[in-house]
Amino acid sequence: MRRRWMGAILMVVLLSVLSPGCMNSSSGSSEVTLTVFHAGSLSVPFERLEKAFSDRKRDLGYRVTFHDEASGSVKAVRKVTDLGMEADVVAVADYSLIPELMMPNYTDFYVAFATNEIVIAFTNKSRYSSEINSSNWYEILSRKEVSFGFSDPNQDPCGYRSLMVMKLADYHYGRPIFRTLVEENTNVYFNGTTIIVPEEIQVKSDRLVIRPKETDLTPLVESGSLDYYFIYRSVAEQHGLRYVELPEEINLKDLRLANHYGKVKVHLGSTGKTIQAKPIVYGVTVPRNAPHRELAMEFLRYLLSDEGREIFERNHQGFIVPPVAFGNVPDEIKDLVRVEG
Repeated sequence: MRRRWMGAILMVVLLSVLSPGCMNSSSGSSEVTLTVFHAGSLSVPFERLEKAFSDRKRDLGYRVTFHDEASGSVKAVRKVTDLGMEADVVAVADYSLIPELMMPNYTDFYVAFATNEIVIAFTNKSRYSSEINSSNWYEILSRKEVSFGFSDPNQDPCGYRSLMVMKLADYHYGRPIFRTLVEENTNVYFNGTTIIVPEEIQVKSDRLVIRPKETDLTPLVESGSLDYYFIYRSVAEQHGLRYVELPEEINLKDLRLANHYGKVKVHLGSTGKTIQAKPIVYGVTVPRNAPHRELAMEFLRYLLSDEGREIFERNHQGFIVPPVAFGNVPDEIKDLVRVEG
């Protein structure tokens, strides 16, 4: 009798240990944490997207949580390629970082899915906020009492795109804007053909602020300790900031102006890569060694769906319809994308 009683208890214990709610694999699990490395500018739409996805899975009896690491996109990629960190999803503000730095060793596909543009954001606390516009912004930023900032070009696409915008502004306005705003305040320089970004950027003036990612500058502007910063339009609108809308010839928004933007190049000391200016397009992939690949593909499918697009658009992020996929595109998403190459 005692033996049967002990056997029953053992069976209960085994069943509880082996039950789906206690398993941690990507298939058959009722409790999984997906790790997502993403651009800082994607923080708000990804937060909303992840909540909606988690709610949907919960209704099906699964508990999905997310571990998000927001950073500059170059840094996000290098976590995988240089530091050997594992992620289920990698989403970057410059799609070209994936084929250039992750393929073919770390992934074999990517999807171009969202767009944006560079603006100059500020608040009513900013000096000369009542004067600044799309015709005089560079004059306002050049005033000695005005502070401005952009993110680190070595870590963040918004940073090197800010440099591209200022160099394109030279050509558009016919003024030495890049020299005045960048070369006089840092050791970044234009060598006649390419913007050179040293691996260690030196800031020569306390009126210029550089931070690892673009969203690190947002609280400085909101508090009034920084007057202006170069940022994505989506982030400015998400935070209710005022902003100067720049001409399409320099804001990196217009897909039709790819050749025009392309006359500006930036060489990054951090990667040794030279990046040609182009319209802003975001990219996403699931790495080869994603710990929960099956569920990561479900999440990617949700991101690329009409529901995902609506979440992004509600949060002021432009979306490509349909998204465009490259490489060895997984079957799970082929019906949601246009496959190229």
